[in-house]
Amino acid sequence: MSGKKQKISVQGNQITVLTENEQDYISLTDMVRDIENGLALIEKWLRNKNTIEFLGIWEEIYNPGFNSPEFEGIKNQAGLNRFVLSVKQWVEKTGSIGIIAKAGRYGGTYAHKDIAFEFASWISPQFKLYLIKEFQRLKEEELRQLGWDIRRNLTKINYRIHTDAIKASLIPPELSPAQINLIYASEADLLNVALFGRTAKQWRDENPGNKGNIRDDANAAQLVCLANLETLNAHFIQQGLPQAERLQLLNKTAIGQMKLLMADTGVRTLDGGAR
Repeated sequence: MSGKKQKISVQGNQITVLTENEQDYISLTDMVRDIENGLALIEKWLRNKNTIEFLGIWEEIYNPGFNSPEFEGIKNQAGLNRFVLSVKQWVEKTGSIGIIAKAGRYGGTYAHKDIAFEFASWISPQFKLYLIKEFQRLKEEELRQLGWDIRRNLTKINYRIHTDAIKASLIPPELSPAQINLIYASEADLLNVALFGRTAKQWRDENPGNKGNIRDDANAAQLVCLANLETLNAHFIQQGLPQAERLQLLNKTAIGQMKLLMADTGVRTLDGGAR
């Protein structure tokens, strides 16, 4: 298994979480690292008949390649005094994907989060609750980071379309670089006024202590709308519409799109809720 590796702290224990193919696996080895004879606890748990039944049900739901006949044989032996089963044996015999043994730097026994929570409950109900809490915190942080990445990149989606339209239709070849920059800034502020109701300078004057800009302060819905307005303004420029008329059309579009976007829970979630 390879993929993204992260750590969460649960009651002082640093526990590795691996993400592979959008599935999260949690280190059982890390969970018991500070417990005396902790590694033996994993195999003891695995030999438990209730554990075997739970693992079998999980695999039958999520693993098309699960060896059910081999599993039935293991289940029938579980609970007997002579019954012995290691993680490696379980994987080799059943084709398990829910619990695995991994070698290398991040080696040890890993289990899908569903199974890891079950193991944590077997260790201690209190430990399980803290594990779930920290795991959820990790996922919430990932979601916030995803939202930031989308917010940061949305304005780049149609930037080239917009600037190419400005260059082709609004910039005469004899202009100086300073004059060209003024035209680009004017068109950027056209979008700012249409969406935010103010220019970049007006926003800076209203927020003197903020080191960002008007678009850095935008939420995900506003940046989705802004990307759409860039494409639409490029189309209006190519049609030869004057700036005053384009502003009216863009503002009307922005009002309609923001109503729809703010009602979309998926977009709202990227911002952790509406502002």
